[in-house]
Amino acid sequence: MKPSTRLIKLTQTPEGKPEVDHPRPERLIQGNPRRQTWNLVDDELTAGRSYCGVWHCEPGHWRIAMGATERELFTVLSGRCRVHDAQGGFEEAGPGEAIYIPPGFEGEFEVLEALTKTYMITE
Repeated sequence: MKPSTRLIKLTQTPEGKPEVDHPRPERLIQGNPRRQTWNLVDDELTAGRSYCGVWHCEPGHWRIAMGATERELFTVLSGRCRVHDAQGGFEEAGPGEAIYIPPGFEGEFEVLEALTKTYMITE
């Protein structure tokens, strides 16, 4: 499958119906936030896949683990979040700020205020 060659604009209010889910129960730390994902790109690459889209989430806190080749770069459009690392540190981001999560990362994702972000994940 050849990667898309079309331009795609990511907005805070994407068209279409999102995928809706919640964190897996065994990963929950606080709350049970409803997450909405508009995955606008799903391209097969020479060595892996690339995903890109818009994500909304209610406040909550859960554990995350990136695969050995999985990485994400996201930019916050509205709201606030923290990404906690396994050593006890964290990065917090608000509107106009981005966080890069490297391959093999283990930690926690915390939504402090209802969050909308754009994301790009590659595996």
